[in-house]
Amino acid sequence: MISFKQVTKAFDGQTVLDSISFDIPKGSAFGLIGSNGAGKSTILRLMSGVYQPDSGEVLLDGKPIFNSPDNKCRVFFVSDETVQYHSFTIKSLANFYKLYYPRFSDALLEKMLKAVSLPTNKPLSTFSKGMKRQAITMIGIAAQPEYLLLDEAFDGLDPAMRKLVRQLLIDRMLEENMTIIISTHNLTEINEICDSAALIHDNRIIFSRSLDDIRSNMHKLQLAFPTDAPAYTKEQLAETGTEILHFEKQQSVYHLVVKGDEEELCERFSALHPVVCDLIPLTLEEIFIYELEVLGYGNYVFENDEPVSQ
Repeated sequence: MISFKQVTKAFDGQTVLDSISFDIPKGSAFGLIGSNGAGKSTILRLMSGVYQPDSGEVLLDGKPIFNSPDNKCRVFFVSDETVQYHSFTIKSLANFYKLYYPRFSDALLEKMLKAVSLPTNKPLSTFSKGMKRQAITMIGIAAQPEYLLLDEAFDGLDPAMRKLVRQLLIDRMLEENMTIIISTHNLTEINEICDSAALIHDNRIIFSRSLDDIRSNMHKLQLAFPTDAPAYTKEQLAETGTEILHFEKQQSVYHLVVKGDEEELCERFSALHPVVCDLIPLTLEEIFIYELEVLGYGNYVFENDEPVSQ
């Protein structure tokens, strides 16, 4: 597995990652989500051995990745930047990576290229943004690494190409037990490919767990009381022992976002004798928004053209 142990990284005196720790099991699909500048790309560069941690350890199967050629050839990093590939054609780029990845498969690359219409002898500088992403991701898959790191790899792809790349990644997971780590702002990819994810904010890991656990621990709750029932404040409802992330009240109807076990939540709020008590599943995007809202990210209104935190 890949393990981060109390990893700190700073640039020009500014801390980007602050003592973060988490594990990514082999054979999983892991998503990195977070606000802009949270440190997602830095984490991928640490995983691939591009960066060295200032303190702590980044380990692959218990051994450091940085300055380890044996470990680096097990990891392929598809960066969010493509300018470094502009002078290459797909064929020359494949030949370049064959020098470093002994399991590189020409047959697999040919199979993928047959499904698309990318020119193999034109420099990547002539490609569109989406075509570059597509080409480099296919090269990464053809290298057959044990760990494939994708930084916004779906950015610029049209819907048909997104579907194709998703299927290619899922096939490699099933056939080769490849571990895929995706950093993206598009939570659709996380939802459709990944089985676990980490939320990064303000230089630290907010959570790192399976998507099933994430979804099962947060819910929308709709409560309705008789019109003559006393009104409840957020603080009064929290006295049930429930963590309330979001609170809205419209007359006698309450819309909450809460954390906790579904059965326990129903028992707690049923004790208040509502006429309606409904738990509604949240999408991954909603979970992401509400988690960051609690941390104060994006929770602003504008007064006199100036943002003011709510």
